[in-house]
Amino acid sequence: MDETLIKIQNLKKYFPLKRGVFSKNEYVHAVDNVSFEIPKQKIFSVVGESGSGKTTLGRTILRLTEPTSGQVAYNGENIMALSQKDMMKFRKKMQIVFQDPYNSLHPRRLVKDIIGEGLVIHEKISSNEISDKVKEILKRVGLNEDHMFRYPHEFSGGQRQRIAMARALILNPEFIVLDEPTSALDVSVQATILDLLMELKSTFSLTYLFITHNLAVVDYISDFVAVMYLGQIVEIGKKEDIFNFPSHPYTYALLNSIPDPDPKRKRSRIIPKGEIPSAINPPSGCRFHSRCPYAKEICKVEEPQFFEISEGHLVKCHFPLNKR
Repeated sequence: MDETLIKIQNLKKYFPLKRGVFSKNEYVHAVDNVSFEIPKQKIFSVVGESGSGKTTLGRTILRLTEPTSGQVAYNGENIMALSQKDMMKFRKKMQIVFQDPYNSLHPRRLVKDIIGEGLVIHEKISSNEISDKVKEILKRVGLNEDHMFRYPHEFSGGQRQRIAMARALILNPEFIVLDEPTSALDVSVQATILDLLMELKSTFSLTYLFITHNLAVVDYISDFVAVMYLGQIVEIGKKEDIFNFPSHPYTYALLNSIPDPDPKRKRSRIIPKGEIPSAINPPSGCRFHSRCPYAKEICKVEEPQFFEISEGHLVKCHFPLNKR
């Protein structure tokens, strides 16, 4: 049994909509009653379509976005109950690498100041010591000390993402949220960044929450996978179970959207109907029922509970596709 680093329980994040003085209160249900555990030194991936709540989930776990309700326990301590002052000691341990390296780096600051900012805030050390640490971490991510004195616009997309990774690593964290760290990069660069992430994970004994919509990347890098739809997790388990025995129709549809290199190979497909519904007024019952080809009357009125397909493999569906 893997030791748990992060435990999320009944996490919710609703964003209020302000439409007028006399309009009724409405909320975007971005994350709605999500629970799961992230084992230490593993890569836990969250996948789903755009608008499913993946990024909001990652930001809420780190308290970059404050939750509406729920708990996030870090090594057993509920960080949602802490004051901002008490949260500071956890900020060093939990970092994030954002999706777009073109916008996540301050355009008017030198690389040494961007990477060293965390040390200025959290560590009482001299500027020379900060420079030495920045040089060291730049080498770890495949850059050199000359890059310290350049600005972000002087780098390629892959190099900027390496700088963002160096900024996350400088405080020696245990847990990093990777919010689609390769989606803004050229395909030729993505593989090198993924290999670097794997190398850094091993070197620094890191735990990753990897947010992506690219299932090929998930298959390559992940230990565990959670499939998210309209603010909720609909299937969760080990990577091998999710890919070999997809049990929720939405998971099956996602996996079948991966292009097959053999054009002659025939395979059955589930194509969801229509577009993902609005998170302001999510469907009753099963949230996927309006797009599911297998939906029955119970799916429209009764929300399904998690069904255990095998040990650790759970699916939120009235009629799972694979009952092993």
